[in-house]
Amino acid sequence: MLALRLARGSGPLVLLRRLLVAVASAGVGLLLLRVLDYAVGHPARPSGAGLRLLCCLVPLAATVRLAAAVARTDPSIRPSDGATAAGLGPAGRAVLSAVSAALTCALGSGAALLLFLHLHGGAARLPGAAGPLPMPAALLLLASAPIAAAVCSAWAVRHRRPVREGTAPRGLAWGVVLVAAGLAAEAYGRSRAGGHELSGRFGGSSAVLAAGWSLTALGLAVVAPALTQVCGLLLQSVRPGVVRLLAGRVLQAEAHRIGRPLGVCCAVASGIVAASALHGAGTRLAGPLTLLGAALVVACSAATLLSAAVEARQDRAATTAALLRGCAPAGVLRSAAVLRPAVLLAVFTPVTWGVAVLAATPLSR
Repeated sequence: MLALRLARGSGPLVLLRRLLVAVASAGVGLLLLRVLDYAVGHPARPSGAGLRLLCCLVPLAATVRLAAAVARTDPSIRPSDGATAAGLGPAGRAVLSAVSAALTCALGSGAALLLFLHLHGGAARLPGAAGPLPMPAALLLLASAPIAAAVCSAWAVRHRRPVREGTAPRGLAWGVVLVAAGLAAEAYGRSRAGGHELSGRFGGSSAVLAAGWSLTALGLAVVAPALTQVCGLLLQSVRPGVVRLLAGRVLQAEAHRIGRPLGVCCAVASGIVAASALHGAGTRLAGPLTLLGAALVVACSAATLLSAAVEARQDRAATTAALLRGCAPAGVLRSAAVLRPAVLLAVFTPVTWGVAVLAATPLSR
């Protein structure tokens, strides 16, 4: 009941972020129900249904990560004197975030079930639709997003990572190793596919390709905080001014917070570039379900990055106010705020492009 009351009193931006989580949960629900429909219609092909279910884990993970990021930026759940005075400690905030995330995702899953049942039996019948769905199995699949979102949101709120000082870059070597392993797996999977389809048949090569892309995304997520710290160090090198010094210190302090979602966005962008190159080379990509899953991953990754930026801005609010009270020019703060994304864009764009080229070149041969 408290979660519903806080949702009613939330601002429009908070409601918009929760709506994005509900829409993403609805998209994941449609994918899972389509996999169940395929399993019902093709009982002799359990491996095909299993691989399709594995492919749904990527958009599911992106949706859960978005739900956790939205929970961390919710003003009603963040630590405050009023919440502490009302008896809402860390454990209470974690439970409240879990309930809020579960309700939001359950709303999207319910909408997905109603839409799928309408398309499954109505005039706009889905192509290749099987018989009636086993409702217990459908409800079990649809419950995966609310349960996972609740657990991850509670963990993210309960174990908030404090802002760190500028430290030595870590994770660079492991990230490079994971990216190299992912690119090698993608090349091997494409060679097994024979150069005709990327994931349309859901064979063994599709599983290898999915595993390779997952390793690449994980590697970029591991290496991105270290690269963000390197950007901060570069800004502060060679006699920095006030703007460069301020921008560099902020990047170093926020490297662990914004680095991982930035790395995931780079992985998604590199996958889009590689898929475009393959499509131009004549490789047939998969159908609308794969496109829906890809759109969910892209949207959730971008929204998670924006949520991380919002969280970082909320945590810097007290420092920014102190600087303004200390007569710091507002133009200096604006210049530092513009310089940070510009430097990140200048560093991560060639990295993303290089990974995309390495991923597409062996596959297009």
